[in-house]
Amino acid sequence: MNNTLIHPVVLCGGSGTRLWPLSRKALPKQFAPLVGGKSLLQMTLERLRVLNPDITCIASEDHRFMVKETVEAAQTTGRQILEPMARNTAAAMASAALLAAPDDLLLFAPSDHHIPDAELFARTVRAGIDAALAGKIVTFGVVPSFPSTAYGYIEAGQPSGDGHSQAVVRFVEKPTAAVAETLLLHGGYSWNAGIFLVQARTLVAALRGHAPDILLACERATDAATTDGSFLRLDQAAFQACRSDSIDYAVLEKHKDIAVVKFEGLWSDVGSWNAVATLHPADETGNRLSGKASALNSRNTFIHAPHRQVVALGTDGLIIVDTPDAVLVAGAGCAEQVAEVVRKLSLDGCVEATEHRRVVRPWGAYDSVDNGERFQVKRLTVKPGAKLSLQMHHHRAEHWIVVQGTAKATCDGVVTLVRENESIYLPSGAIHRLENPGKTMLEVIEVQTGGYLGEDDIVRFDDTYGRCGPGHTLADAVKVPVHVPGGAVASAEAAASEVEAMSVGTSAGSGASAALHAPVAH
Repeated sequence: MNNTLIHPVVLCGGSGTRLWPLSRKALPKQFAPLVGGKSLLQMTLERLRVLNPDITCIASEDHRFMVKETVEAAQTTGRQILEPMARNTAAAMASAALLAAPDDLLLFAPSDHHIPDAELFARTVRAGIDAALAGKIVTFGVVPSFPSTAYGYIEAGQPSGDGHSQAVVRFVEKPTAAVAETLLLHGGYSWNAGIFLVQARTLVAALRGHAPDILLACERATDAATTDGSFLRLDQAAFQACRSDSIDYAVLEKHKDIAVVKFEGLWSDVGSWNAVATLHPADETGNRLSGKASALNSRNTFIHAPHRQVVALGTDGLIIVDTPDAVLVAGAGCAEQVAEVVRKLSLDGCVEATEHRRVVRPWGAYDSVDNGERFQVKRLTVKPGAKLSLQMHHHRAEHWIVVQGTAKATCDGVVTLVRENESIYLPSGAIHRLENPGKTMLEVIEVQTGGYLGEDDIVRFDDTYGRCGPGHTLADAVKVPVHVPGGAVASAEAAASEVEAMSVGTSAGSGASAALHAPVAH
């Protein structure tokens, strides 16, 4: 079998409506932990790692840090191409092909599919190499196990001559139940997995022939792209001018030289809660339980309960999904209508339609634990070595209480080391920053008080992650005095050394009941 090097490209787009409330716009399904505590994106990267550990991801600017974190968790490498806005798969694939070498063999794979047999998948992909090197666009068809109405179909024709692939006769849209049964009885049809193997030059030529406007817009967007570490940002104005279309409509339904290779393993696009349920084993009465779930006198009930105890009593044919701020209870036959629920909630102004209580940030995450008219309580988790932006709030004060680890807190030019069971007060208008100088996770309870507590009340002066607004500078942001235990004042460099030497995460000898405060009255 041909072992030509394959360059995987993962398409990380998605709005996150079909698996609400776990998946939302701010955290689409590919980033949500669904199987064994892993996200679909991580499992996709681990599967593609068998072919090549250097993987390109195409993602939204808003999700860039989640993608990068998942790439690291999957022990892979590669760059992340960032789209300033969503323009569907044709533009995403065109951009990746233009940024690759013409002879590169690209494997385009969605980020949200579940394929448990990575070795079989790799063998199947390699079976399509000869056809792809012969100038064909190779797609992969899953051998259907039932007449699904949720998937599109591929009709295969004559063998291509390479011993592995067949010519594609046509693509069939998602059919009705009756048509799906007819297709299976007819034979020669497979589910369209939306996975493609193609040389960069072949895809560019196909786009030039069938969608020249998309190709031109992407050429302009890639020519003016900028690089920031592993991130490559497409030019916003050029990419915005590109029309939104899928690769299926823009190219595949018009192109003649397409081959299909059959995949005979298990596959799911995890497109509904019913599909998620099938990823978990069923008990003798058809119940499928995940997390802290129990079912008594119940049948055919799926419960997703990762956080707290959820019990179904006397139920039949239900889907129950529990999250910290929203619960879905639906009949199994209504699973495909969840996106309609999200649309209604969005129209009603319900923030839970798109946002989670726990929000991922490049430095870690925060969880909104409680809130009232003039207060809000958050739990901050800051990764080792990470730091929040140097910032200021006009309308709120903050109180940080360290519950795990040691924090380095900046307040109006004074840096204080705050250990476990110690706290610091940050008045409204103070220029401040929170850092984790240690090697373990830092956990802080943040109490906000004030007349306005919105996330948009923030002015950033310095930020490791490039989120500063224009015109915000602070000339003396680097050299500031530092308060260390014992009352001594030292340089920032000396403070870092002191933290390195101390046993981070313990409060022994630090005065557990004491509170450190910035030199400002409460």
